[in-house]
Amino acid sequence: MRTAPEVMEEGMSSAILHHATPILRVNDLAASLAYYVGPLGFKIDWQAGNFAAVSRGTCTLFLTEDAQGHGGTWLWIATSDTEVLFAEWSESGAKIRQGPTNFPWGSLEMQVTDPDGHVLRFASDGKKDVPYGPWMDADGRLWPMDAD
Repeated sequence: MRTAPEVMEEGMSSAILHHATPILRVNDLAASLAYYVGPLGFKIDWQAGNFAAVSRGTCTLFLTEDAQGHGGTWLWIATSDTEVLFAEWSESGAKIRQGPTNFPWGSLEMQVTDPDGHVLRFASDGKKDVPYGPWMDADGRLWPMDAD
């Protein structure tokens, strides 16, 4: 006989959610794999036909030519050090859209794009005593940020 799951908060069971693995639609899987493995330093975990998984550290992304998702998806990915990634990727040929920028929500972020226009926002802890920079939106416009 099945019993009801343990309730943690009203209306929620004890089922634990783990990290998400986004599925990114790509036009050319081979070209996308070359970019993620080359300039971005990911490794290929597996590939089955036109679907693959790449990872770096605990970050895993699925890439597929199948009809799943759309180009231009934005992802926010935590990192231990945005500035170290910026230095690495400045040398490797990654497509840096916006360099490390301090934001009032407490993170130092950079934006990188892939061959399909997906925007990857990599973020570490914000820098104290560093002014806030402008936010770059999907159209490439810069929006000033302030403490308020």
